[in-house]
Amino acid sequence: MSLRIGFLGVAHMHAWGYAHGLKSRTDAQAVAVYDADPAMAERFASDFGVERCASPEALLDAADALIVCSENMRHAEYVELAASRRKPTLCEKPLAPNDEHARRIATAVEASGMLLMTAFPCRFSPAYRKLKERVANGDIGPLRAVCATNRGSCPGGWFVQAAHSGGGAMIDHVVHVADLLHDLLGEEPVRVQAQTGHNMYGETWEDTAMLTLEYPCGVFATLDSSWSRPKSYKTWGDVTMNVVGEAGVIEMDMFGCGADLYRNADMRHTHAGYGSNLDALLVDGFLAAVRGDGPAVPSVGDGLAAARVALAGYASVAKGGAPVAL
Repeated sequence: MSLRIGFLGVAHMHAWGYAHGLKSRTDAQAVAVYDADPAMAERFASDFGVERCASPEALLDAADALIVCSENMRHAEYVELAASRRKPTLCEKPLAPNDEHARRIATAVEASGMLLMTAFPCRFSPAYRKLKERVANGDIGPLRAVCATNRGSCPGGWFVQAAHSGGGAMIDHVVHVADLLHDLLGEEPVRVQAQTGHNMYGETWEDTAMLTLEYPCGVFATLDSSWSRPKSYKTWGDVTMNVVGEAGVIEMDMFGCGADLYRNADMRHTHAGYGSNLDALLVDGFLAAVRGDGPAVPSVGDGLAAARVALAGYASVAKGGAPVAL
């Protein structure tokens, strides 16, 4: 039986990547979409040939499982709705943009027993998995530090409207690498220190975010999670990790595989990437979990743990950059 997948909110551009990941499958298909913006829903419905539902409830009637790609501030509402029907759900990151929404999501999942998976496609990167394998094998000895980045271009739109996003670059970009560090080290940080700035655009929302994370095992990590790539830059962003051990260093550039293209027509320098489709691999993992053929990983707990790091960063900024204990 082919699983019917409904898209509950498609404000986040990753919705298109996940829908493309479904197109090549025979055991699941996108069947319906709802978005609070009718024009956005119509565009998605036209692109993928799915039904446009008039309400979230109608979408739940049409689908066996859900993918939530709404604005961040709608995640809690939509997870609660999915929980009321126990619909298996893949929710875009950050899972929760504030503490209240984190509590609502945790309560809904615990009370319903629903399957909720967090959309962290970087976990499925072959480059990251090889890094994790080598660290586990002791190839560089005990770990001492990690220097990481998740820099990118400012997406604009609702991402820079706190009423919809919950913040700026820090809430958007911290969580991916915070999750990788959580998975790599097997623990959450005990202290977070952060600074933010408005260096690129000079607006009220932060476009620059730098964090230092301290872990119980003694490892510390730095994380640049800024929207510091101009629109003219060759790629949309990056995820890198330089992992320092007593016996060596492993450097990972997750999206580094590609060719530099220089075009005379528009004088542009672009990056033609190649390699694994992480969005499709994430969808594969979600569908396996829905069918009971694998764990729902990254889990709701993973998503909330990553969100806690970003929220601790904001708390540190509010205290003038003083470290905050988790």
